[in-house]
Amino acid sequence: MKITVKAPANIAFIKYWGKRNEKLRIPANSSISTNLSNAFSVTSVDFDDKFKEDIVNIDGVNSSKGEKERVVKHLDLIRKILGKSIHAEVVSKNNFPKASGIASSASGFAALTLAASLSAGLKLSKKDLSILARLGSGSACRSIPDGFVEWKEGTRNEDSYAYSLYPANYWDIYDVIAIVGQTSKKVSSTEGHTLSKSSPFYKARISGMNSKVKEIKLALKNKDFTKFGNILEAEAVNMHTVMMTSNPPLFYWTPKTLEIILKVIEWRSQGLEVYFTIDAGPNVHVICERKNLEKVKVKVALIAGVKEVLINKPASGAHII
Repeated sequence: MKITVKAPANIAFIKYWGKRNEKLRIPANSSISTNLSNAFSVTSVDFDDKFKEDIVNIDGVNSSKGEKERVVKHLDLIRKILGKSIHAEVVSKNNFPKASGIASSASGFAALTLAASLSAGLKLSKKDLSILARLGSGSACRSIPDGFVEWKEGTRNEDSYAYSLYPANYWDIYDVIAIVGQTSKKVSSTEGHTLSKSSPFYKARISGMNSKVKEIKLALKNKDFTKFGNILEAEAVNMHTVMMTSNPPLFYWTPKTLEIILKVIEWRSQGLEVYFTIDAGPNVHVICERKNLEKVKVKVALIAGVKEVLINKPASGAHII
């Protein structure tokens, strides 16, 4: 049966960079994120006896060997649960540049997980879907639940999963993404995670993560935008410091990335309360409250070199369309 699912990318306020278990994609720390309303993947999966092999089409073209192998490996997990050898056709499309640091693997594997499980006739809980999505791409587990999400680090497969802290409409904040790079990054997040422990700052980062998670959860509970913004901004710099000091070093920022960071700080000094965060890529997420959205949109769009501006608010997780 053919099932089509829409799943959002997500932006982490408290990041995950480094794994406790590489094979199971269990993170070294818990993380906090929100789903994005205007950055998503739409994926159709059709398990059917008529297919003699798995067919994988991503963004209108047959997938590369590496992409297909990763998708087929995930389908194998579904087949193992089902206890039946049956092939599928997978057709997926992103509405934003993949592999550019906007969590395309998160939205893609969340959509694939839900669509494939339903197409196979499985009825899995959100917890089990989150665990299964994590095995495809770590951050994909955060795109299964709705709204504001916590991914519990756990220590084994069964207790490392994501769940919803608050629904999408809990807090009227926006993520204005300044896209400055639309090509695939040279070093994938998967590769980057393996390098994290080579940074001399990695242990110090991990030792402070539990307190940061508690602090930002309190800021979310109280809707304290100033405290929330200060935490997420410092956290982004912290993660990229580890990246830049790994061996070999990873530089995801471009000159334009740094220019936007400095502009955000300047706007804040002028009374416009905005904050930045950045995932493993060059694109900058400018976080603001609803009352400042129009000003922020205009300011970001006027920066020379910004190729596209994506406006996002907190969104629901993966769901059938």
